[in-house]
Amino acid sequence: MKIFKYLFFLILIVIIGGSIYVATIDGEYQAEETMVMNVPVTMVFNEVNEYRTWEDWGPWKEEDPKMIINYPENTSGEGASYSWKGDKEPMDGSMKTLKVIPNKSIDQEITFETPIGNSTSDVYWKFEPVENKTKVTWGMKGEQGFFEKLFMAFEEESMSEMLHPMFESGLNNLNDVLTEKMKKYSINIDGVTEYGGTYYMYLTTASKNNPKALSAKMEQLFPTVANFMSEMDIEMSGQPMTIYNQINEENNTVIFSCAIPTPTEMATPPTSDVLCDYNPKTTALKVTLKGDYSNLPEAWEKAESYLQKTDFEKNTEIAPFEIYVTDPGLEPNPANWETEIYIPIQRKENALLTAENESI
Repeated sequence: MKIFKYLFFLILIVIIGGSIYVATIDGEYQAEETMVMNVPVTMVFNEVNEYRTWEDWGPWKEEDPKMIINYPENTSGEGASYSWKGDKEPMDGSMKTLKVIPNKSIDQEITFETPIGNSTSDVYWKFEPVENKTKVTWGMKGEQGFFEKLFMAFEEESMSEMLHPMFESGLNNLNDVLTEKMKKYSINIDGVTEYGGTYYMYLTTASKNNPKALSAKMEQLFPTVANFMSEMDIEMSGQPMTIYNQINEENNTVIFSCAIPTPTEMATPPTSDVLCDYNPKTTALKVTLKGDYSNLPEAWEKAESYLQKTDFEKNTEIAPFEIYVTDPGLEPNPANWETEIYIPIQRKENALLTAENESI
């Protein structure tokens, strides 16, 4: 009997000692990962802010593909939430958005329902623009209760060490999903149309005929024209456009004008670099690109190829031009940018002769 008594006291001492040890363990933890994505900050923020997109890049779906997701009516912004029921492991949970600063940060609360009780932690996101890219930080912090610390005492890794791979995988998935969304584009041959003509304010420059060089010049000239119009109280009557005044294919150079339409002809001060001109009415082949501007060369190639199969040829008296229907400042995803290409055209001589002979 004494042996059992001693054993009982020994076990009791071990339990008490172990409890004291577990109680003294620091239960606070924090883990985060950071990635710089070649994606606009607004686009990254919108993706994370909407819980319904998390199924596309969340790392836990890879671990538990049969997980059941439940969405309430509000899944975006402050007060938004969602919940899940695990299939692979007996761990259900929910998440709620507590605070949102658009394009800067998101604070959330995550709750796991485990066999040893509910566990709540703080989840946070930070978004920082870095040279047309976005620095994204995803992290979680909290404090473990007694039974959580007891459970983790038998694990080889700490809570923070277990979370890091999940955040890293999630950010990689998020970057891949957003990158693919940005790559989508379509080119549509709209056909022959009548362009109505417009007055416009403009600046003209020369550049190498490639997307990178053209874009750099446009980023300088369009704001200058827009600021001039604002200072002179000149109304903008249409979307910005680029007019390709002269293209030298041999030297791969182009002289072009960055223009903004205005309702009427406007007089400008003699010292002003910004001038006014008129883009005339014309019959034109219209092609629409929906996607990033880097796809414009392909759109022009398709337009040229299509034109060769018709009874029309370029009207060299009128310069071809592009109209930028979508404002990138309002639409962060390049896949949704719409650009219209207009190539002024006229009937080919042989097509006119055939038409005349048929009418006789």
